[in-house]
Amino acid sequence: MRTDVITVQTGTRPTVRDITAEAQQFVSGAGDGLLHVFVPHATAGLAIIETGSGSDDDLLTAIDALLPTDNRWRHRHGSPGHGRDHVLPAFVPPYATLPVLDGRLALGTWQSICLVDTNGDNPIRQVRFSFLPG
Repeated sequence: MRTDVITVQTGTRPTVRDITAEAQQFVSGAGDGLLHVFVPHATAGLAIIETGSGSDDDLLTAIDALLPTDNRWRHRHGSPGHGRDHVLPAFVPPYATLPVLDGRLALGTWQSICLVDTNGDNPIRQVRFSFLPG
């Protein structure tokens, strides 16, 4: 298995960051197999969604509706409402596994691999790519 870690700047506001290009670069020329993407953080996740048409903002709006940043959370360190960031990975998992065919990600036409980070307290994230050849 081949593996690598990239660093992603997510900033101080909730964000959906497309990392498809970085993932494709990692598997380029690798043949057939599986790409596993993992975010080793307790407050971030990965989503396979369309980007650039408003879906990324829609996802953040849906997260806000489902997991509001208010005082309902028992986990209270960090920014107000930060407890919701620790619940996020139960809804947006911190991993995804994708097929790779002839060194190309086998994504659908409008699909992108996105890092979802609602935790503005940690503006720098790491993402691990692991390739398992077929």
